[in-house]
Amino acid sequence: DGRPGMSWPAIVVQDDALLALYIPAGTLHKRWSGTGVDRKLVDVAWRVDTLRLMYPGAHHSIWATWERHGEDRAFRGYYVNMEEPFRRTAIGFDTNDHMLDILVAPDLSWKWKDEDVVADFLARGVYSAEFAAAIRAEGERVAAAIEGRGSPFCDAWDCWAPPPSVQPPALPEGWDTVPATLWERRRWAYGEIAPPLIP
Repeated sequence: DGRPGMSWPAIVVQDDALLALYIPAGTLHKRWSGTGVDRKLVDVAWRVDTLRLMYPGAHHSIWATWERHGEDRAFRGYYVNMEEPFRRTAIGFDTNDHMLDILVAPDLSWKWKDEDVVADFLARGVYSAEFAAAIRAEGERVAAAIEGRGSPFCDAWDCWAPPPSVQPPALPEGWDTVPATLWERRRWAYGEIAPPLIP
Protein backbone atom coordinates (compact mmCIF):
# COMPACT_ATOMS: atom_id res chain seq x y z
CA ASP A 1 0.00 0.00 0.00
CA GLY A 2 3.00 2.32 -0.31
CA ARG A 3 3.70 2.40 3.43
CA PRO A 4 7.02 1.11 4.83
CA GLY A 5 7.02 -2.50 5.97
CA MET A 6 9.75 -4.58 7.58
CA SER A 7 12.81 -2.36 7.86
CA TRP A 8 16.45 -2.79 8.80
CA PRO A 9 19.09 -0.18 9.57
CA ALA A 10 22.39 -1.17 7.98
CA ILE A 11 25.96 -0.05 7.42
CA VAL A 12 26.99 0.42 3.78
CA VAL A 13 30.11 -1.68 3.12
CA GLN A 14 30.20 -1.34 -0.67
CA ASP A 15 28.10 0.56 -3.21
CA ASP A 16 29.02 0.12 -6.88
CA ALA A 17 28.21 -2.87 -9.09
CA LEU A 18 27.44 -4.55 -5.77
CA LEU A 19 25.59 -3.07 -2.82
CA ALA A 20 26.75 -4.70 0.43
CA LEU A 21 24.88 -3.83 3.63
CA TYR A 22 26.02 -4.98 7.07
CA ILE A 23 23.47 -5.70 9.82
CA PRO A 24 25.25 -6.62 13.08
CA ALA A 25 23.67 -8.99 15.58
CA GLY A 26 21.70 -6.99 18.12
CA THR A 27 20.53 -4.37 15.61
CA LEU A 28 16.93 -3.35 16.30
CA HIS A 29 14.84 -3.77 13.17
CA LYS A 30 11.13 -3.46 12.43
CA ARG A 31 9.20 -6.71 12.04
CA TRP A 32 5.48 -7.41 11.66
CA SER A 33 3.60 -8.60 14.73
CA GLY A 34 -0.05 -9.59 14.95
CA THR A 35 -2.63 -10.06 12.20
CA GLY A 36 -5.43 -8.10 10.58
CA VAL A 37 -6.21 -4.72 12.16
CA ASP A 38 -3.81 -5.56 15.02
CA ARG A 39 -0.86 -6.02 12.66
CA LYS A 40 1.92 -3.54 13.41
CA LEU A 41 5.67 -3.09 13.17
CA VAL A 42 7.60 -3.70 16.38
CA ASP A 43 11.26 -3.54 17.39
CA VAL A 44 13.06 -6.89 17.33
CA ALA A 45 16.78 -7.54 17.88
CA TRP A 46 18.51 -9.09 14.84
CA ARG A 47 20.05 -12.41 15.89
CA VAL A 48 23.05 -12.97 13.61
CA ASP A 49 25.72 -10.88 11.92
CA THR A 50 24.52 -10.45 8.33
CA LEU A 51 26.06 -9.06 5.17
CA ARG A 52 23.35 -8.50 2.56
CA LEU A 53 24.66 -8.61 -1.02
CA MET A 54 22.38 -6.83 -3.51
CA TYR A 55 22.88 -6.35 -7.25
CA PRO A 56 21.20 -3.54 -9.25
CA GLY A 57 18.37 -5.01 -11.33
CA ALA A 58 18.57 -8.46 -9.71
CA HIS A 59 15.43 -10.16 -8.40
CA HIS A 60 17.21 -11.56 -5.36
CA SER A 61 19.68 -10.71 -2.65
CA ILE A 62 22.18 -12.97 -0.91
CA TRP A 63 22.64 -12.82 2.85
CA ALA A 64 25.92 -14.10 4.33
CA THR A 65 25.46 -14.84 8.03
CA TRP A 66 27.67 -15.49 11.06
CA GLU A 67 26.93 -16.53 14.62
CA ARG A 68 28.87 -15.03 17.49
CA HIS A 69 30.29 -17.15 20.29
CA GLY A 70 31.90 -14.70 22.68
CA GLU A 71 34.69 -13.05 20.72
CA ASP A 72 34.56 -15.69 17.97
CA ARG A 73 32.40 -15.67 14.83
CA ALA A 74 31.35 -18.76 12.89
CA PHE A 75 30.08 -18.61 9.29
CA ARG A 76 26.57 -20.11 9.07
CA GLY A 77 26.13 -19.98 5.30
CA TYR A 78 24.15 -17.97 2.78
CA TYR A 79 20.46 -17.21 2.53
CA VAL A 80 19.16 -16.34 -0.94
CA ASN A 81 16.05 -14.16 -0.82
CA MET A 82 13.93 -13.76 -3.97
CA GLU A 83 12.67 -10.18 -4.05
CA GLU A 84 11.97 -7.13 -6.18
CA PRO A 85 14.99 -5.30 -7.64
CA PHE A 86 15.92 -2.65 -5.09
CA ARG A 87 15.15 1.05 -5.55
CA ARG A 88 17.12 3.89 -3.97
CA THR A 89 15.34 6.31 -1.65
CA ALA A 90 16.34 9.39 0.33
CA ILE A 91 17.14 7.19 3.34
CA GLY A 92 18.17 3.84 1.85
CA PHE A 93 16.78 1.13 -0.39
CA ASP A 94 13.33 -0.40 -0.95
CA THR A 95 12.38 -3.89 -2.09
CA ASN A 96 9.65 -6.46 -1.39
CA ASP A 97 9.95 -10.14 -0.56
CA HIS A 98 8.85 -12.78 -3.10
CA MET A 99 8.70 -15.57 -0.48
CA LEU A 100 10.83 -18.23 -2.19
CA ASP A 101 14.29 -18.66 -0.63
CA ILE A 102 17.36 -20.88 -0.85
CA LEU A 103 19.32 -22.06 2.20
CA VAL A 104 23.02 -22.52 1.44
CA ALA A 105 25.33 -24.35 3.87
CA PRO A 106 29.00 -23.36 4.30
CA ASP A 107 29.98 -26.27 1.99
CA LEU A 108 27.61 -24.80 -0.66
CA SER A 109 25.09 -27.60 -0.46
CA TRP A 110 21.65 -26.02 -0.77
CA LYS A 111 17.89 -26.53 -0.53
CA TRP A 112 14.72 -24.61 -1.31
CA LYS A 113 12.76 -22.87 1.45
CA ASP A 114 9.09 -21.79 1.40
CA GLU A 115 8.11 -23.51 -1.84
CA ASP A 116 4.80 -24.24 -0.09
CA VAL A 117 4.18 -20.53 0.52
CA VAL A 118 4.62 -19.72 -3.18
CA ALA A 119 2.35 -22.66 -4.09
CA ASP A 120 -0.31 -21.33 -1.71
CA PHE A 121 -0.03 -17.81 -3.17
CA LEU A 122 -0.41 -19.31 -6.63
CA ALA A 123 -3.45 -21.38 -5.62
CA ARG A 124 -5.15 -18.34 -4.03
CA GLY A 125 -4.45 -16.09 -6.99
CA VAL A 126 -2.08 -13.80 -5.10
CA TYR A 127 0.63 -14.73 -7.63
CA SER A 128 -0.08 -15.45 -11.29
CA ALA A 129 1.35 -18.60 -12.87
CA GLU A 130 3.67 -16.42 -14.96
CA PHE A 131 5.00 -14.56 -11.94
CA ALA A 132 5.45 -17.73 -9.85
CA ALA A 133 7.41 -19.26 -12.76
CA ALA A 134 9.59 -16.13 -12.95
CA ILE A 135 10.38 -16.36 -9.23
CA ARG A 136 11.34 -20.02 -9.62
CA ALA A 137 13.50 -19.27 -12.67
CA GLU A 138 15.38 -16.61 -10.71
CA GLY A 139 16.02 -19.12 -7.95
CA GLU A 140 17.23 -21.71 -10.44
CA ARG A 141 19.72 -19.19 -11.89
CA VAL A 142 21.14 -18.61 -8.43
CA ALA A 143 21.19 -22.35 -7.72
CA ALA A 144 23.27 -22.85 -10.88
CA ALA A 145 25.74 -20.25 -9.59
CA ILE A 146 25.91 -22.07 -6.25
CA GLU A 147 26.58 -25.44 -7.89
CA GLY A 148 29.09 -23.89 -10.31
CA ARG A 149 30.88 -22.08 -7.47
CA GLY A 150 30.19 -18.80 -9.27
CA SER A 151 30.16 -15.28 -7.86
CA PRO A 152 29.49 -14.30 -5.12
CA PHE A 153 29.89 -17.81 -3.70
CA CYS A 154 33.53 -17.97 -4.82
CA ASP A 155 34.42 -14.46 -3.64
CA ALA A 156 35.49 -15.28 -0.05
CA TRP A 157 32.61 -13.37 1.54
CA ASP A 158 32.55 -16.11 4.17
CA CYS A 159 35.90 -14.71 5.38
CA TRP A 160 34.69 -11.10 5.55
CA ALA A 161 34.71 -9.37 8.93
CA PRO A 162 33.60 -5.89 9.98
CA PRO A 163 35.92 -3.43 11.71
CA PRO A 164 36.01 -4.23 15.44
CA SER A 165 34.64 -0.81 16.42
CA VAL A 166 31.39 -1.12 14.45
CA GLN A 167 28.25 -0.66 16.54
CA PRO A 168 24.67 -1.66 15.64
CA PRO A 169 23.08 1.10 13.52
CA ALA A 170 19.63 2.62 14.07
CA LEU A 171 16.87 3.62 11.69
CA PRO A 172 16.92 7.36 10.98
CA GLU A 173 14.35 9.58 12.63
CA GLY A 174 11.25 9.81 10.47
CA TRP A 175 12.02 6.57 8.61
CA ASP A 176 8.33 5.61 8.71
CA THR A 177 7.14 8.87 7.13
CA VAL A 178 9.08 8.37 3.89
CA PRO A 179 6.74 6.73 1.32
CA ALA A 180 7.97 3.41 -0.01
CA THR A 181 9.08 3.45 -3.65
CA LEU A 182 6.86 1.06 -5.59
CA TRP A 183 8.15 -1.44 -8.15
CA GLU A 184 7.09 -0.48 -11.66
CA ARG A 185 6.15 -4.12 -12.44
CA ARG A 186 4.01 -4.63 -9.33
CA ARG A 187 0.74 -4.87 -11.36
CA TRP A 188 2.19 -7.71 -13.44
CA ALA A 189 3.42 -9.42 -10.27
CA TYR A 190 0.58 -8.84 -7.81
CA GLY A 191 -2.41 -7.99 -10.00
CA GLU A 192 -5.29 -6.08 -8.46
CA ILE A 193 -3.82 -6.10 -4.95
CA ALA A 194 -0.95 -3.88 -6.16
CA PRO A 195 -1.35 -0.23 -5.18
CA PRO A 196 -1.31 2.58 -7.72
CA LEU A 197 1.70 4.86 -7.95
CA ILE A 198 1.83 7.60 -5.34
CA PRO A 199 2.06 10.96 -7.17
